[in-house]
Amino acid sequence: MAGEAELTPTSYIQHHLHNLTAQVGEGGFMTLHVDTLVSSVLMGLLMVFLFWLATRKPTAGVPGKWQAFVEICLEFVDRQARDTYHGTSKLVTPIAITLFFWILLMNMLKFIPADFIAKPLEWLGVPYWKPVPTADVNATLGMSLSVFFLMLFFALRAKGLGHFTAEFLTAPFGKWMMPFNLILNTVEWLSKPISLAMRLFGNMFGGEIVFLLIWVLGGAGILGMLGGAVFGLGWMLFHLLVIPLQAFIFMMLSIVYLSLSEDSH
Repeated sequence: MAGEAELTPTSYIQHHLHNLTAQVGEGGFMTLHVDTLVSSVLMGLLMVFLFWLATRKPTAGVPGKWQAFVEICLEFVDRQARDTYHGTSKLVTPIAITLFFWILLMNMLKFIPADFIAKPLEWLGVPYWKPVPTADVNATLGMSLSVFFLMLFFALRAKGLGHFTAEFLTAPFGKWMMPFNLILNTVEWLSKPISLAMRLFGNMFGGEIVFLLIWVLGGAGILGMLGGAVFGLGWMLFHLLVIPLQAFIFMMLSIVYLSLSEDSH
């Protein structure tokens, strides 16, 4: 009760932005964000389960409502991937589908008020729980690094190690400017996954803070609760656009980067 009495708006926001961590290895060699990992895996399993429901009993004639909805979504992502990627790999569409729908489900956890998840877990003895994985820079960096390694794989497969190395050292200014080419290409390749991760993280983390601020600034009393509910609803309606848009941008930029990695100067 004393802890609840001393709770301030600042401590409330900090509490909900604190990850549940676990130390791994001797002396805390690695720190895992357990809430991010669990929420990400659960959303991934949910995505697989929802797609499995649509494909469990497919019909060639008139499809069911859920099958029709999933087919429309998959056709949309497939069309975007085909229009953007100009290579020959058949992996791009599955990658695009996985990225878009997985990130979309993780982003949609923002629609659940933080206390609806954190409070029941506190009663069970879990002190912290940050429910939105994409509001954790570790999650977005992990996904963007996966895209980075895919870029390397696509580039090496399309060009070979020799051609890729020669292009990395000689493009775009020629072999006589090799040091500048090396610096420029290194910055270009590293900036892609970093910007990809920071864009998604910044939008989701900023939105999370605004949700918490609206809830806190509403204050106590009926009028405060009503005000917080109205402004929170307005911000949530705005996020109905932001949440799928951020998943779409991450997917499209990933496809563009994979396509560019196969292009030759």
